[in-house]
Amino acid sequence: MTTKLFFVCFIFFALPGAARAQEAPGALRGVVVDENGAPVAGAMVMLRVRRAVNMNGVVVGPDGRFELAAPGAYPFTLIVTAGGFGRFERVWKEGEWDGGEVRVVLAPASLAERVTVTAARTETRLAETAASVVVLGREELESAAALTSDDVLRQVPGFQLFRRTSGRVANPTAQGVSLRGVGASGASRAVVLYDGVPLNDPFGGWVYWGRVPNEGLERVEVLRGASSSLYGSGALGGVVQFVPRKTEATQLRFETSYGTQRTPDASLYASTLQRGWELSLSAQTFSTGGYVLVDERERGRVDTPAASRNAYGELYVGRELTKGLRVFARPSYYGESRRNGTPLQFNRTHVRQLAAGATWEAARAGLFELRANASTQVFDQSFTSVSADRASESLTRLQRVPAQGSGLSLQWAKSVGTRQALVTGFETQEARGASDELVYVAGRPSSLVGAGGRARTEGFYARDALRLTGRLVVTPGVRFDRWRNYRAQQTTRALTGARAVSTVAFAERDETAFSPQLSAVFKVSDTLSVNATFARAFRAPTLNELYRSFRVGNVVTLADENLRAERLTSGEGGLLFNSTRRGTAARANFFWMDVTRPVANVTLSVTPALITRRRANLGRTRSRGFEAEFEQRLARGWTASAGYLFVDPRVESFPADVTLEGNLLPQVARQQLSFQLRYAGRGRTTFAVQGRASSAQFDDDQNLLRLGGYFTLDAFASRRLGRGVEVFAAGENLTGQRAEVGRTPVLTVGPPAFARVGVRLRLGKGR
Repeated sequence: MTTKLFFVCFIFFALPGAARAQEAPGALRGVVVDENGAPVAGAMVMLRVRRAVNMNGVVVGPDGRFELAAPGAYPFTLIVTAGGFGRFERVWKEGEWDGGEVRVVLAPASLAERVTVTAARTETRLAETAASVVVLGREELESAAALTSDDVLRQVPGFQLFRRTSGRVANPTAQGVSLRGVGASGASRAVVLYDGVPLNDPFGGWVYWGRVPNEGLERVEVLRGASSSLYGSGALGGVVQFVPRKTEATQLRFETSYGTQRTPDASLYASTLQRGWELSLSAQTFSTGGYVLVDERERGRVDTPAASRNAYGELYVGRELTKGLRVFARPSYYGESRRNGTPLQFNRTHVRQLAAGATWEAARAGLFELRANASTQVFDQSFTSVSADRASESLTRLQRVPAQGSGLSLQWAKSVGTRQALVTGFETQEARGASDELVYVAGRPSSLVGAGGRARTEGFYARDALRLTGRLVVTPGVRFDRWRNYRAQQTTRALTGARAVSTVAFAERDETAFSPQLSAVFKVSDTLSVNATFARAFRAPTLNELYRSFRVGNVVTLADENLRAERLTSGEGGLLFNSTRRGTAARANFFWMDVTRPVANVTLSVTPALITRRRANLGRTRSRGFEAEFEQRLARGWTASAGYLFVDPRVESFPADVTLEGNLLPQVARQQLSFQLRYAGRGRTTFAVQGRASSAQFDDDQNLLRLGGYFTLDAFASRRLGRGVEVFAAGENLTGQRAEVGRTPVLTVGPPAFARVGVRLRLGKGR
């Protein structure tokens, strides 16, 4: 009897419990947030039940919340992905599900998880490219203390402008970008792009950094290494790509600040989707009272603060005409005015540009992209001679440089199965410009000199990414370019005496370049891969180098209409380590870059009152070195990162002047170090510290004018006051060290300590 009673009780109590244990889990609800606790809009949420993935996932709305249908069985896995964040996965086994709301916290994507479009002109995972790429995402950009984009990029080892001066006060013609120490003059050895359109000046190759709208940026990608196989002339040392924000539902982003040296600035981004139209507006303005450029020990009455102001605006209009076919247009305007450190020295620039394009994508045909751009600009500048005691100055030249640039490109990309990705395309660019100068002698107009011409380039390229095995990706690429300089001449008209006129017509010239590239990535394990690249690259001389002379201080540099293109042969190899579990990412690369016929400013004569140089092709230069980056995600929202570059850039041969052989290239530091510590926890506070150090470098080809090393420390802190409102404070060069930036031969120095406070406003989706 007792046994029967026990059995009945067991059936009555145990079986319902067992049935409940076998019940399928209910609907899955939750919220997706970042490490600050802010909702992550646009995240994709999916379920994997046993081995089957539910591809009908949901896209998270602006509040970060989601709801999925009941999984139906155990075990099941929740998968969440979002752009700029690492992948989230969590598994529930039988008995582990309590039916409550799930809180998904997404961490920022590590180095190898981020997506770059620069390395291969199509979206490619960093872990699958041999290129040395640094990606600065929203978190890095918004926590950087630097006010201008060129100063933010100085955190990337290997990135260097021709002179160390910040773009806030520097003459724009000194803003040529060099990567890995391949630069021997002020012209850029890297292509700088904004949404695929070159920012490099069509006449001189320098960059106006005020044309980069801070609030309108999604990320910045810096590709170091020869890239002519895909980007043609100018990509000798690499590519810098500014990626604008994608147009989302209605949102507004606004930032304004005020800093020392009478420095206000403001940046605006607004976007909306209306009846199939994508509309966005980016605008910003900046001005500063500046600082005196000349070192205190050498300055005189003639030295005044180098002030500047600029404004930029752009409108983006896009529309999907049919399924897979989109068109867009992006008109923009930029204007700036600068005082260059003395009462009579100034420069002004006005740039108008229109970029437009279309994309068409079909499953069988692939992706077609058509882009066109046209720009017109006027650059005015004055040059003076300063007395030895710096008590007076007199005009030597007034210069006006009108220039126009245009470009057209067509690209096709298609994935063939899972093992092959093809990219091929054609592009053409044309630049025309002149340097019109009024020459002064003894303070009076003496002559009118005009020199200029046109340059046209056409190029074809192709690249194929082959996944030979599950661990090995090989990427061959090739490009062929032809360019010519034509309709070039120089006219001189005397304004005194017989007022004679002389005209010299320069012969038309053309060259071709063949730029192959071969790279490979081998995945040793889930966390470690090795890579190697061999490449050829080239850079055609700019119209500025061919036809425009200029003066900086008491240094005159003459043009050379006979310059030939630079040719580079390079190789590199390295390691990439990425552990999502440990929050660690690291990259290390060795490289060598040999340039034949590099364009350099060669000293012709030196007197106490004047140094005369002329652009010329050297025989050969060589840059060899090592670069490394490290990123570690620490506990409770802290992230630490660091980068280091060592490069040995030297003149290997120059038969015309063997005394230069063995010298270091001017304006290239042999060592650079940068680091950052950033906090972005779940609270309302963000904090970051950035440091940067550079070793000594030379300002001249003879290695006589030495510029000492320096260290600078920046800091940034912000606090969210409420929904969409944030206040912040930032300080640059907190140590107050005035870095030596030039000897002309007078010593000029970099900025003193700089501080600013401001407010940010974020409204609508996509904050």
